[in-house]
Amino acid sequence: MEAVKIGVLGLGTVGGGVVNILKRNAKEISRRAGREIIVTCASARDITRERICDTQDIELTTDSLEIINNPEIDIVLELMGGTTLAKDLVLQAIDNGKHIVTANKALIALHGNEIFVKASEKGVMVLFEAAVAGGIPIIKAIREGLSGNQIEWLAGIINGTGNFILTEMRDKGRDFADVLAEAQALGYAEADPTFDVEGIDAGHKLAILASLAFGIPLQFEKVFTEGITKITRADVEYAEELGYRIKHLGIARKTAQGIELRVHPTLIPAKRLIANVDGVMNAVLVQGDAVGPTLYYGAGAGAEPTGSAVISDIVDVVRVLSGDPEHRVPHLAFQADAISDIPVLPAEQIQTAYYLRLSAEDKPGVLADVTSILAKHNISIEALIQKEPLEGNTRLPVIMLTQTTLEKEMNAAITEIEALSTITGSISRIRLETLG
Repeated sequence: MEAVKIGVLGLGTVGGGVVNILKRNAKEISRRAGREIIVTCASARDITRERICDTQDIELTTDSLEIINNPEIDIVLELMGGTTLAKDLVLQAIDNGKHIVTANKALIALHGNEIFVKASEKGVMVLFEAAVAGGIPIIKAIREGLSGNQIEWLAGIINGTGNFILTEMRDKGRDFADVLAEAQALGYAEADPTFDVEGIDAGHKLAILASLAFGIPLQFEKVFTEGITKITRADVEYAEELGYRIKHLGIARKTAQGIELRVHPTLIPAKRLIANVDGVMNAVLVQGDAVGPTLYYGAGAGAEPTGSAVISDIVDVVRVLSGDPEHRVPHLAFQADAISDIPVLPAEQIQTAYYLRLSAEDKPGVLADVTSILAKHNISIEALIQKEPLEGNTRLPVIMLTQTTLEKEMNAAITEIEALSTITGSISRIRLETLG
């Protein structure tokens, strides 16, 4: 049987990792796939640059169209990133009857609905395991391994940069800006770290996971995102004192009213396994009605971890190349005509518990005023810590944990509390999830 020929768009870190694994594990991969798989051509902006892989048998070009218009190419790997050019090339490749494997979470989150319709029309596959959590096979787990379950909720550490920063802040007592600078120096964060530290990257990934879990269209624009830039060393220390850790989580939950889609810093009990996922590692916790909680852990980025996920998709494509398109695994886990219009809830309808830190005057009646406002908005206090003021300071930090309440009520309560003359500055608010 003829070898399956691969064309790669983008021969950077991930592309190089894919080539290395395919060459090193060629026999094992062909045993699994049933056919030999070879990379015959690849495109890159600079074909003279030194690569992490051996390109001796690969035809290099600066023109991506040469690859997607090549009639000998069976599968196109889109590993170039971005959304504009990548989208155009992927749609053209699909028009040409090519199967697509991509690691591009932004492309799928923003344009996946359109891409999958086109792929279905042309009878080709578009797979994207590497788009979420690097080498962790979380997409296959939800799409196939948990297909007998109703997914109730999922929560994930799905951005390694943010997790590295919060881990360093906790373990070494460092400030956010200091750790961010180190993350940039180590190559974990880009020169412009906005996508990582403001939750946009995690939001793209959460939109994908939610579609797979609940059978809804991709809706990144409805994901509530909040970054970690306002997390202080004091918040990390107080959380530890209360028995919690702060993680930047993507959370998707199905409720009777609709689906919550949110990315934000979150207090979670220190005893939870996911609370102990540190550094640049990723983890996703999925709650199914039949299986209960399952945790998926591993490297969220890197040449070979991500390359491993790309190759798993290649093998899946090769196994069904001659199969009936109507009986392949659906792109978003559910059959296309069964995608649901369950509403995504606005942020104000989210229900969760909260950590609050405020700076109050050290005099009688202040806490009574605060608790009265909370009570007016049906917010109950679970725990409270009142720290002694530093010598010569008339203000003291007050830390509260609340029971579950509506975000809308908490927003209103915070506005009223911040207006009190006895409260200084803004209230630090971090959502809290027990993940039980």
